[in-house]
Amino acid sequence: MKWLWIAAILGFLLILGSYYVLNIYLSLTSTLEEIHSPVERPVSEMREVEIELKEKVPFAVLVLGIDEREGDKGRSDTIIVMTVNPNEKSTKMVSIPRDTYTEIIGKGSKDKINHAYAFGGIDMSMATVEELLDIPIDYVVLVNMEGFEDIVDAVGGVTVNNTLEFSVDHFKYPLGDIKLNGEEALSFVRMRYDDPNGDFGRQNRQKQIIEGVLKKGASVKSLMNYRDIFNALGSNIQTNMTFDEMVNVQKNYRDALEKVEQLYFEEGTGSNTNGVWYYHMDETELAEKQAVLKEHLQLK
Repeated sequence: MKWLWIAAILGFLLILGSYYVLNIYLSLTSTLEEIHSPVERPVSEMREVEIELKEKVPFAVLVLGIDEREGDKGRSDTIIVMTVNPNEKSTKMVSIPRDTYTEIIGKGSKDKINHAYAFGGIDMSMATVEELLDIPIDYVVLVNMEGFEDIVDAVGGVTVNNTLEFSVDHFKYPLGDIKLNGEEALSFVRMRYDDPNGDFGRQNRQKQIIEGVLKKGASVKSLMNYRDIFNALGSNIQTNMTFDEMVNVQKNYRDALEKVEQLYFEEGTGSNTNGVWYYHMDETELAEKQAVLKEHLQLK
C-alpha cells in the first residue's frame, strides 16, 4: 500500500509536469506566431545562397527601437546591428547613430538614417543599413520602445554598469553597477541631453540594457516567468525570424550570445544644415568597422 501511494503521487507530479511543459509549448508557439512578421526581400547579393541556421552559419540581425508617433509610423531612434558567430562563440554589437547622414536606399536621396523607417518601414531600414555597413542583414527585430519596460520587467530587471552619475525624470542613477526595473531602464536609455557624450553615451546605455535582457532572458530563473516574458514579447516585438529559426538559434547559437563585444563609431563629425543636425561618419572608421563585421560573418 505504501508503494502504491508513492506511485500515485509520482504519477500526479508527472501529470502536472507534463501540463506545465505543454502550457509552455502552447504559449511559446502562440507568441512566436504573433511576433513573426515576414519581410519580402530577396536574398542579399552578398550571400551566395540563403543561410541555414542549422548549419551554424554566422548571421547579422538589425535591432530597431521604434518610438511611434501620432500620425506616422515613427522613427527608428535605436539602430543596432548584431553579428552572431557560433564558431567563435561571440557576438559583435554596433550602434549606428540615428542622425547619421547616408543614402536612403529606395528613396533616392540622402537623409538621417532613422528616417528610413518612416519612409519605407522595415524593408527600407534593412536595405539602408545593409548598404551603409556593406554586410548582409539577414534578420530584423522591431522593438516598440513604449513597451520596452514590460520586457525588462518580465526578465526580472537588468544590471548595468553606469559610468555617468545623473538624474532624469524622477530617477537617480549613481555610478557603478545598478539594477534597473523596466521604467528605470527606459529612462536610463532615453537620457541624452545631460550626457557629455550625447548620442554616443545613449547608444552605450541602450546596448547595456539589450545585453542584460539577452542574458537574463536565457537564464533558467527567467524561464519560470515564461508567461510574463511571452506576453511582453508578443505585445512589443516583431521579427522576420521563423519559429524553426528561433529554435535553431537557441540550440546552436546560445554560447555566442553570452560573449558580446561592443563596437563604437566615434570619429565622425557633425553639421547643422538649415537648423537640422546631421552626423557624418569618418570614412576610415566606417571601413574598419565594415571589415571587422565581414570577418566576423566569415564572408568571402
